[in-house]
Amino acid sequence: MSRIGKLPIEIPSGVTITVDSDVISVKGAKGELTVPHLSDVTVSLEDGKAIVTRKDDERIAKAQHGLQRALLNNAVVGVTNGFEKKLEINGVGFRVSGGGQEIEMSLGFSHPVKYKAPAGVQLTVEKMTITVNGIDKQQVGQVAAEIRSLKKPEPYKGKGIKYADEVILRKAGKTGK
Repeated sequence: MSRIGKLPIEIPSGVTITVDSDVISVKGAKGELTVPHLSDVTVSLEDGKAIVTRKDDERIAKAQHGLQRALLNNAVVGVTNGFEKKLEINGVGFRVSGGGQEIEMSLGFSHPVKYKAPAGVQLTVEKMTITVNGIDKQQVGQVAAEIRSLKKPEPYKGKGIKYADEVILRKAGKTGK
């Protein structure tokens, strides 16, 4: 039995889940998300809990069991609390400005770099920190990864864009004779 898949999902008050044959809709205070309903698992709603069970013990069913539960749980958490990722910008002369859907960064290139976030994702800028907020965990992570890829942190001085909780392993520089 899947250790993740067998855990029931608590459905908080104010969240409604509708299960169709091909998609599961989750509505909450922050918005609405849809999750694909995988073929080899079933989702049942019982007294304030969502329970994911697999149809048989085939290999694909075992794989989809934990995946379906994780996707559904992320949707429930997203419509109630939302998700956020923080990015820090380190480097002499590096700047960031803007907010909302679009930010502009000066990252040591000959031109400013503009980034426009997709719908459903909010960007907030505070000094040298960018916060990515949204209800879809996958989309928030993708936007944060795209912003980080504009100027990845380098190991000698640590300049670049990094996650707030990321640790950059530093290398020693050149040694003189």
